[in-house]
Parts: sequence; structure tokens; C-alpha cells
Amino acid sequence: MTHLPKAALFGLCLAASAALAEQQNITRDITPDAHHLQQQLDKQASEWLQEYAVPSVAVAYIKSGELAWTAVYGEQSPGVPASPQTLYNIASMTKPITAEVILRLAAAQQLGLDESMAGHWVDPDIKDNPWHRLLTPRIHLTHQTGFANWRRDTENRLTFQWQPGTQTGYSGEGYEYLARFAELNTGQNFTELARQYVFGPLQMHNSSYIERDWFAGRVAAPVGPGGEPGDPVIRQNRIASDDLYTTAADYAGFLISVMRNQGLNEPIAKQRLQIAQDIKDNLCHPERLQPEHCPERMGFGLGWSVFEYPQETVVMHGGGDWGERTLGFFVPERQLGVIIFTNGANGMRVIRDIAGMLYDNPKYQAFLNFQAR
Repeated sequence: MTHLPKAALFGLCLAASAALAEQQNITRDITPDAHHLQQQLDKQASEWLQEYAVPSVAVAYIKSGELAWTAVYGEQSPGVPASPQTLYNIASMTKPITAEVILRLAAAQQLGLDESMAGHWVDPDIKDNPWHRLLTPRIHLTHQTGFANWRRDTENRLTFQWQPGTQTGYSGEGYEYLARFAELNTGQNFTELARQYVFGPLQMHNSSYIERDWFAGRVAAPVGPGGEPGDPVIRQNRIASDDLYTTAADYAGFLISVMRNQGLNEPIAKQRLQIAQDIKDNLCHPERLQPEHCPERMGFGLGWSVFEYPQETVVMHGGGDWGERTLGFFVPERQLGVIIFTNGANGMRVIRDIAGMLYDNPKYQAFLNFQAR
């Protein structure tokens, strides 16, 4: 999977205060009724799937910090209706789960977010470059490693494009490096760490990095940009940055736990959604977003992307592979969250329309319009 800069998605969390809490309560009071929104989606979803040639979509809606409903529309595969049990490849939405494992390990004092990783893991490709000693879990989580997205982009060798910690650049390789570090640091494989620290505590019984027996008959088949069918990519060995399979309900439970800062201590919880480096200028120019639609700040927190708007914040991550498009976001001030999974290359257009129905933020909608071009 390759991400262009356009595909990097962002979001943020603001610190709570008494005045902000009052504003949040007011905002929640004017949020449209969850049942009414589901009825609207029931009327529109099939039409959007047909219009954009997307086989199916699964949606979860979180209101007031609780799961309000899930809904699934379309076909899991030709002739097989999608259901709440359908498993979707969530592509890069895998990364927030991987990040959560790392943060919970840090909260349990199994590793330090700012420790040099060199004592446990140094990739052979960079062992002769002293910059490898600068790499820390925090730098990986905030996409400041200096690595390309994939080493195949740099002649199949992991190389530094800049000194770690000085610039931002989205990198799947950074997450693979981070997972390997966690394995060597703890002596456990990463799938076991995910079960112990995230999937088990959150009862995410329908989520896995690798193929399981219970995948049978449940996997959404991807469809390419021209409507051509494809075979699902199902891993036998984990990829920490991609290709995790889950349901909308499972991921919604995960998102709610993030909203509540479960499993973390207070210092790490406060850091999770702080922007490491403001990269608003990457998005805010005429070819992408007009100034009136831009956030005040944007960048990466610890595993999430951050959009900081004047009145509220969007914390988000998206995913896109050959035949999948996915999005998850939440708004701390409203305690609102949305999960949208599709198994079609044109799924971003469905996501844009559904997100616009469920969350009334014209500036964020402008960003989704740009993503759906």
C-alpha cells in the first residue's frame, strides 16, 4: 500500500476546562437525534453505493461517548449481503491500533516513549548511520523518522531522508520498525501484545492482524477503481501498519476507549493528541484547500492525525488500499465519533457523503471533498 501526501489524514484533542465542558454540553444538545440520522442514512446509503460503484459500507455512530448504532449496506461479495459480522480490511486505520499497543506498553512502563530504540533494534540498512540512535517510539508515532512510506520507494533499502525529529513524513516503514522494537523489547510477538493490551481488554473479538479460522465466509471482497473484482489481502504474518481486519462495531469500541483515554496514565493521555509539528501548509494552498476551509493547526499526535479548528477538533485516521477506503474520527468537544468502512476503491466518495450527513462541519467537509477527488 502506498500513500500519497494527499492521503495523510489529521485530527486533534483540546484540554478540558470548566468553560469548555459547558460549551460541550451545549454542542451535544444541538446534535441531531441519532435515530433520525440512521433513518436518513437508510434512505441514502444504497443510492450512494450504486452511484459510486462501491459494493458495501459499514458505519458506526458514536454519540455522547457511547455507541448509538451500527449499520451495514450493500454486498460483502457478489451475491452475499454485507452484515454486521462482515470483516473489512481497514488499511492504514491499523496504525492507531498499533499505536495504542505502544502507548499502553508505555503506561505499563514496559517501554519509554522517548527512549532510544537502538538498544533493542537497529535495522541493518541504517546501522552505519548514527542517526539511528535518535529514533524513539514518539518519533515513530508522529511520523518524524525520516523514512519513506515504504523502503521500496528508496531502492528497497531503509534510508534516512532527513534527521529524525526534524520533519514530518508519513511512513508505514516507521510503524513496522516500531512494532519490531516492541517485540524485541518485551520478548513477545506483536499479535500477542495486541491481544494482551488492546483486543482482550476491549473485547475486540472480531479483530486480527493475521488470518483466523473465524474469517471464513466473512471477509469483504475488494473492488478496484474500474469496478474490477479483486482478492482480499489476508496476512499470515502481521503488518503493523496495514491490512488488519475488523468490524465497524469492534473499531467503534476501540475508538470509544481512545476517547475515554482508557488504559493510559494521565501524562500519556495528555500527550496523545498534541500536535508534534504543525504541517498545515502542506494542505492549505489553492490546489488543495482554500484558506477559509483550513484548520488553524494540523499534524500528527501519537498515532492519530489532528485538525484543530476554532471551535472544535477532529481526531482522525483514514485508510486506502487498492480496493478499500476507510475513515474513523471523533470530536472530543461533542463526544461524537464516526467509523466508515468500504470495500471499494471509490469508497472515499461514499465516506464523504456519509460523514457530511453525520457531522456538520463545513471546513472538515471541504477536506473530505478534497480527499474524494
